[in-house]
Amino acid sequence: MFTAVIAKEASFLFEQDLGIDLGTATTLVFARGRGVVCSEPSVIALEQPSGRILAVGEAAKRMIGRTPASIVAATPLRGGVIADFDTAKLMLQHFIRKNRLRQFLGRTRVVVGVPSSVTEVERRAVVDAALQAGCKEAYLIEEPLAAGIGAGLPVDQPIGSMVVDIGGGTTDIAILSLGGIVTSLSIRVAGNAMDEAIQVYLRKQHNILVGERTAEAIKIAIGSALPGENLSTSVAGLDMSTRLPRCLELTSEEIARAIAEPVSQITSAARTVIERCPPELLCDIYDQGVTLTGGGSLLRNMATLLQRETGLPSRVADNPVECVAAGTGRALDQMKIMQHLVKRGTRR
Repeated sequence: MFTAVIAKEASFLFEQDLGIDLGTATTLVFARGRGVVCSEPSVIALEQPSGRILAVGEAAKRMIGRTPASIVAATPLRGGVIADFDTAKLMLQHFIRKNRLRQFLGRTRVVVGVPSSVTEVERRAVVDAALQAGCKEAYLIEEPLAAGIGAGLPVDQPIGSMVVDIGGGTTDIAILSLGGIVTSLSIRVAGNAMDEAIQVYLRKQHNILVGERTAEAIKIAIGSALPGENLSTSVAGLDMSTRLPRCLELTSEEIARAIAEPVSQITSAARTVIERCPPELLCDIYDQGVTLTGGGSLLRNMATLLQRETGLPSRVADNPVECVAAGTGRALDQMKIMQHLVKRGTRR
């Protein structure tokens, strides 16, 4: 009995597996046996010219647009991929070290979710960042497959499942079956594109400038994929004529019009994937419906619009923001899934 307990504890000490959803807007870390242990903005604040880290995550995000010239608050990912390798490595290193138990013990394996459209060079950059952050082994998993696992879909069965994962920088849409992706499409249109559309709308229609964080707050407060919501909110911005602050009232009808283009691109991409789907799997999807994951799926009426545009039952997954992160971690426990993953690197 005592020996068994010791063996169990030893196994715990040496199993430091992590799953990471390295998103454009938010990074989530899933630790085996502990669930999602970290959910913070993908932002890092550095002191210039020394490069010293001042803040990472939520603290760094609060600095955006509010820093002196000697401090740079950077978002090292663009469109779901690493745009600045050095800052991405520092940010990833921070998240891994912060959430790994007993850092001096164990052989840490990490599975990182990536968009299905990333190039081999972009994949290599993710792996190198993970290995240089201290991991012994690094695997990559395509985000729609991870999202399906995290949402509890039967992705390892000979049954068709469809996932629409709307993140910050990319929307990944895929048909899943037998632990792999049958067909997929990734577009660099997602939550950030909606925020940018709101900024453009306010500039053109109201002659007012707002920042990214304000646009995101407007989207969360009154955003909708369809008109008809009776919501409103006040927003303050810079009047382009007077160069002075001005406050105005916005309605959900206006924001629905403002984000209509990026929302339409997402539904159009979903239709494209459905057109490519084998008929047998399409019957399965019609029976169990389309599952929406990612933070963008929380936009009001997004599932309703997708169902209207595709003719397929659509629903938002439980806790959609954490689906990819949970799926990356759980993939390590599902051998049928692991067979589809490629070990991209091992630290010597």
